[in-house]
Amino acid sequence: MLPIDVVADIDKLVGKRGRSAFITEVARDEIMRRKQRSALRKSFGAWEDKDHPELKRGSSAWVERIRSESEERFRQIQQRRHGG
Repeated sequence: MLPIDVVADIDKLVGKRGRSAFITEVARDEIMRRKQRSALRKSFGAWEDKDHPELKRGSSAWVERIRSESEERFRQIQQRRHGG
């Protein structure tokens, strides 16, 4: 049983015919959110900085470096293809 005011608000949003689908969607979203939160709690502390020295300057710097390396490789490939 749901409180009448909650049912009325749901019906305003999705109509009486959409009530079950709405409640199902909201329930699934909440279940997923709680599972994710639980997984994050369980994995807290699993990451050791010493195991990932490449991220010492931060993940943004690492991503930027990886991207620039990819761009350089692409330029080299293009130069070889075009005889440069």
